[in-house]
Amino acid sequence: MPCWLDLLRSCLERTASFLQNISSDLVCKVRALTLSCSFSNVYLFVDIPSHLDDLPPTMLKKDYAKLPIMNSVDDVVKRLLSLEMASQKEKMKVKTQQLVEKVRRSPNDNGSFEVQVAILTARIRTLEEHLQKHPKDKKNRRLLLMGLDRRRKMLGYLRRVNYSTFENTCKELGIQYSPPQPYSRRVTKRWLVKKALCIKVFEEKQKLKAAERLKQRREFQARARAAREQQEKQAQEGTPV
Repeated sequence: MPCWLDLLRSCLERTASFLQNISSDLVCKVRALTLSCSFSNVYLFVDIPSHLDDLPPTMLKKDYAKLPIMNSVDDVVKRLLSLEMASQKEKMKVKTQQLVEKVRRSPNDNGSFEVQVAILTARIRTLEEHLQKHPKDKKNRRLLLMGLDRRRKMLGYLRRVNYSTFENTCKELGIQYSPPQPYSRRVTKRWLVKKALCIKVFEEKQKLKAAERLKQRREFQARARAAREQQEKQAQEGTPV
C-alpha cells in the first residue's frame, strides 16, 4: 500500500478523535447561532443628518404660506398645514424656494441659470441623502450623476460669462466648484503610429479634395467666361448701327 494512503488514514483518524472530544454543548450553541443568523434579519439604522432639518416645524407649507386667511385660522389647523405634518416632497418645495430666493435676480426671475442651479442643488442633496441610506439604488445614482454634470456645466458657463454672479451663487448655495480636468491620454507606441497614419491619410485626402476643387473652380470660371462672352455678343448684335 502506498505511503500516502497511510498518511491520509492517520489524518482522518486524528480528525475524528478531535471531533469526538468537542463537547455537545458547544455544538448545540454553534448550531443555534447558525439557525438564528439564517432565519433572522438584523437592520442597523443610522441617523443621517438632512439638509431639511433646518426648516422650522411651525412654518406653513408652500401652498398655504401666502394665503391671507391663515392669519385667522385655529392653531390646530395651522399645525396640520405646517411642516411638522408635511411630507418630504412638501418640505423639498419649501427648501427649494428658500434656495431660489437667495440667488434670483428679481421677484419674477424663475428661469435664469442661478435659479436652475439652486433647484438642481436641492435635488442633488436629496438624492445624496437617499443614496446614503440606499447605496444600491442605481437609478437614483444615475439621476444624481446626471444632475451633477448638468450643474457643473451651468456653473462653468456662469464662470465664463459673469464671474461675480458665479462667485455669489456658489457662496449663497454652499457649492464648492472644481473645474473639469483637461483630457489626457497615455502616449503609447501603438497610439503614435495610429495617429501618424491618420494624419497621413487626412493629408492625402485633402490633396485629392484640393485637386477636385481646383478642377471645379476652373470649370466654373470657364462657364462664367462663356456666359459673359455670349452676353457681350448679344449686346453687340442688338446695338443699332
